[in-house]
Amino acid sequence: MGGVFGVVSKSNCVMDVFFGTDYHSHLGTSRGGMVIYGEKGFNRAIHNIENSPFRSKFENDLADMEGCMGLGCISDCEPQPLIVRSRLGSYAITTVGRINNSRELVEKMLASSHTHFLELSSGEINQTELVAALINQHNSIKAGIEAVQDQIDGSMTMLVLNEDGL
Repeated sequence: MGGVFGVVSKSNCVMDVFFGTDYHSHLGTSRGGMVIYGEKGFNRAIHNIENSPFRSKFENDLADMEGCMGLGCISDCEPQPLIVRSRLGSYAITTVGRINNSRELVEKMLASSHTHFLELSSGEINQTELVAALINQHNSIKAGIEAVQDQIDGSMTMLVLNEDGL
């Protein structure tokens, strides 16, 4: 299990994302991540939190982050959030869930398009990368998210952040 947290604010939201994500750290024990969008674009930090608390791992990253939009995640396995550059533009994405038909979706995409996936050391595909690849097959992020909801057998919570919002 894991958790996600997102903020859109009129002022710097780094501390809101930090504490909001930290609140979820009891839900996962592997990875924690934050991404902030500001004037310089995306700024991301991901750390292993298996042997130390979220707060102590991210405190040093906070000074380098500034922006009014951000998201964070606590993940059981894969490092995230991911920053994706696609024909739909650049966006950050984080997911929590279980895709029961991930092998079928990966095989279908590999057979029908010019895409690739980075394998985790376990031989599995990062499910957040799979969701991003599914989104990128469509003409907009909104249409991609709707298609993901139709294609996935299982459950999926996701946050997507681009220059327009969360």
